Amino acid sequence: MAGETQWATISFSTLIKQYMHLQSQVISQVRAVASRISAATPGKFLLLQFSMSQVTQIGESISNLISQVQSVINNMVRNQKSS
Repeated sequence: MAGETQWATISFSTLIKQYMHLQSQVISQVRAVASRISAATPGKFLLLQFSMSQVTQIGESISNLISQVQSVINNMVRNQKSS
């Protein structure tokens, strides 16, 4: 197997499902902190804010990935038409 390239594959459905799972975990964290707001510490708020920003960044990355794939497909279709 020397010199052989190994490819990792992932489907969009797997990616989206994992993202949705991550989102639901963050929502649960928000609800937990909101339900015990008097017991919330600045550290909990910071961790929650960090988790929320991570989910946002992951969502933007997925959106960019989908956009890039769509662009590649559009270019392939355009090239097929001109051939």
